[in-house]
Amino acid sequence: MAKAIPRTGLRRNVRIGARKSARKIPKGVIHVQASFNNTIVTVTDVRGRVVSWSSAGTCGFKGTRRGTPFAAQTAAASAIRTVVDQGMQRAEVMIKGPGLGRDAALRAIRRSGILLTFVRDVTPMPHNGCRPPKKRRV
Repeated sequence: MAKAIPRTGLRRNVRIGARKSARKIPKGVIHVQASFNNTIVTVTDVRGRVVSWSSAGTCGFKGTRRGTPFAAQTAAASAIRTVVDQGMQRAEVMIKGPGLGRDAALRAIRRSGILLTFVRDVTPMPHNGCRPPKKRRV
C-alpha cells in the first residue's frame, strides 16, 4: 500500500481576514457607477482586485434619497477612508452612468487628498444597437 503523504500548511482555524489590512496599496483605481437610483463607489488596486467599496444604500440612505448628490458624496468618502489608511496616494478615476452623483462623488474624491492621475468617463454608449423603449406618456 502506498505511503500517505503528510499534508503541510493546512489552514483550518487561522484567520485570513487579518492579511487584508496589512497590504500597502500605493496606487489604485476608483470606479464610480452613478445610476439614477444609487451610486456605487469601488476602489481596486491596479490589477483589479477590490480593496474597498461603498454605496449610498450601505451608508444608510433609503428610497429616492440614494440617488441624491449628497448620498454619492457620503458613499465616496466612506469608500476612500479605508484605502487612505492603507497608504493609497495616487489613483485613477473611472466614472460610469448618467446619475446625479457623478460630480458629487468626484468632488469628494478630490477632497480626500488622493492625487488623481486621470479621470475617465467609461459610460457605455451604443453605436445604434438595440431599439430604445418607447417614450413615456405622463
